[in-house]
Amino acid sequence: MARVLMIGAGGVGTVVAKKCAQNDSVFTELMIASRTKAKCDKIADEIKQYLPDSRTVVTTAKVDADNVPELVALINEYKPELVINVALPYQDLTIMDACLETGVHYLDTANYEPRDVAKFEYSWQWAYRERFEQAGLMALLGCGFDPGATNVFTAYHAKHYFDEIHYLDIVDCNNGDHGKAFATNFNPEINIREITANGRYYENGQWVETQPLEISQDIYYPKVTTRKSYVLYHEELESLVINFPTIKRARFWMTFGEQYIKHLTVLQNIGMTSIEPINYQGMQIAPLEFLKAVLPAPESLSAGYTGQTCIGVQAKGIKDGKEVVHFVYNVKDHAECHREVQAQGVSYTTGVPAMIGAMLMVNKVWFKPGVYNVEEFDPDPFIAEMNKWGLPVDELAGIELVK
Repeated sequence: MARVLMIGAGGVGTVVAKKCAQNDSVFTELMIASRTKAKCDKIADEIKQYLPDSRTVVTTAKVDADNVPELVALINEYKPELVINVALPYQDLTIMDACLETGVHYLDTANYEPRDVAKFEYSWQWAYRERFEQAGLMALLGCGFDPGATNVFTAYHAKHYFDEIHYLDIVDCNNGDHGKAFATNFNPEINIREITANGRYYENGQWVETQPLEISQDIYYPKVTTRKSYVLYHEELESLVINFPTIKRARFWMTFGEQYIKHLTVLQNIGMTSIEPINYQGMQIAPLEFLKAVLPAPESLSAGYTGQTCIGVQAKGIKDGKEVVHFVYNVKDHAECHREVQAQGVSYTTGVPAMIGAMLMVNKVWFKPGVYNVEEFDPDPFIAEMNKWGLPVDELAGIELVK
């Protein structure tokens, strides 16, 4: 039914492609494109191996996602209905430009950030609203898990359990073990930039900045464990406090083990997490880019990964004049993800929502010209598809997990 172009062939791209191939009544044709075509070919070969009955016609191509003319040429040649962008956040705007030029819809999983500044926000992509609307095209931003499913969970809270949400806490726990001394579960460059940046949360109409990992508390993650969790700034907060204006405070929490923090501290102290280029033997190279090259690739962590992820949203507010607290969440097992799609849980929980968002767009369940965040649509169809495609949604009422 739909022909889709996916740009990016890392861990998340592996999951998106395989879930599209599972959902072959919707995704009849899929092209996987990346700067390194061999990575695309590997995914295509794995689809043939592990999903031999899939009717999805999978092809591959080489493309430089920083190069708009090259993107335009590929899109015009393949003529997809939708581009799924699971490349680097630095490349969001070039891919959006190419979609506008070729008249193709757009979806991504992470918002834009400049390559040379560790700062991510939606303003650059929101600036495309009028152009997409006038072109009759839709762009869906941040359709992974966090952001993505967490935005859906917030909209689900607002639709079913609250007249007003006052306090919002997004929590993300990876209680897994990949057996490596130090590795990141998604792109190391993006992951480390995110963690080493100052924290930020929203309170009483303004943003409060903190030092990296300054604020923490022990949080119970249902069905998994209690873990020390730290306040980070995460992009979905930016759109959620706009789209749900009754929110008085919004925070994002993530778990990190002591070993991870210890390694990261050492790397920071010796300058290896810097994004400022240095001259090395006549070449300009950012230390963080070099570090990315020597760390294990996230897609290589899958085999032998044990433990679970738990990601959810706690909301507190008012319903029918009474104070209410409610938690919506998903728990996913790493080993189960590997058995199904040969990927670890962090890639899986990001990739499945991207496939679901793409399906809702091409089926016109979620469709409106312009640029949108996930929470601006009806959450119920998305929740239903999460339950169907491997991310079961659970709820917990009346218990305050985050103080």
